[in-house]
Amino acid sequence: MGKKRGKLLDALGVSAFCESMALMTQSGIQPDEAVELLRQSDGKGGVLDYALSAMQAELNLGHKLADAMETCGAFPSYAVKMIAVGEESGRLEAVLFRLSRYYLNEETMEDKLRSAVTYPAVMLVMIIAVLALMLTMVLPAFTRVYERTTGSLAVSSYSYISWAYGFCWVALGVMLLLAMSLLIGRLVWRSKRRPALEGLLEKVPLCGEILRELGLYRFMGAYTTYLSSGTLQDVAMEESIKMTRCRSVEKKLLRCMSHLEAGHSFAHAAYDEGLFEPVYGRMLLAGERSGRSELVLWRLTDLLEEHCTTLTDRLVGIVDPLLSGVLLLTVGASLLSVMLPLLGIMNSIG
Repeated sequence: MGKKRGKLLDALGVSAFCESMALMTQSGIQPDEAVELLRQSDGKGGVLDYALSAMQAELNLGHKLADAMETCGAFPSYAVKMIAVGEESGRLEAVLFRLSRYYLNEETMEDKLRSAVTYPAVMLVMIIAVLALMLTMVLPAFTRVYERTTGSLAVSSYSYISWAYGFCWVALGVMLLLAMSLLIGRLVWRSKRRPALEGLLEKVPLCGEILRELGLYRFMGAYTTYLSSGTLQDVAMEESIKMTRCRSVEKKLLRCMSHLEAGHSFAHAAYDEGLFEPVYGRMLLAGERSGRSELVLWRLTDLLEEHCTTLTDRLVGIVDPLLSGVLLLTVGASLLSVMLPLLGIMNSIG
């Protein structure tokens, strides 16, 4: 049967599928029966319903779950590879549970990153709207009042209202430029040129740190799952590097690969190359010496997840007050520049 390519499930959909399959596998239900049960309970149409129907047809022909998932084309390649490894090693249940958590965490991270972009976008729209209102309605109204009062703004003591116009126009231009950059960045992020944009963002202090931590988290999630499924260390390393999507992390991991080829352990390679923070590196070494490497790797993956969440929250916490301050400063400075002449007039009358 030829491979049909459908629309990919989102991370939350993949997580729900993997968790449902894991629970049924844990209960002793075979993959073909489990998919049939899921298909009957879903029945809502859409990507998942199509994927389950296509998978059911493949499983009825005697194909493995991973092959059926690949054929329907609705699942990420990483999930397909992990499940194939789980089937070969006899640890399908554990892999499904781990994949469920992995994709749920991915969705959480994506939501936080989207919120970190959505709020600035909304604030930029508000700032642009306020500036446009100032330039088209507020400033012209004050200008007409002052021209009637003083005769000419250009030669009067109130001529600095022109500065308010200049300030608003410059601020509006900057905000429009930022909005266009954000829109272009969003389009590029969804295109094949995403790696180039990520390379630029890596140079921005906090954004770069988030991308590097996310890259490490993706690598560790894949690497630990491969190892726990019985994959050889060098093969697990090679396959997991493809998941990082971060150039600087990939370079470090490739250097770690050369250490592995020289006969060193992953813990020593990671520590020598500074792949993790020193405390994490020592934790890996301690786990290796005590014979509890797998447990430490899972724990380190969880710590990286928590660190990614903390960094993302910090980014949102910086962006929110910064843009609010820009909005208040822009509006306040503009209003002050047109209110001062009015105060002067009132004092002269008094």
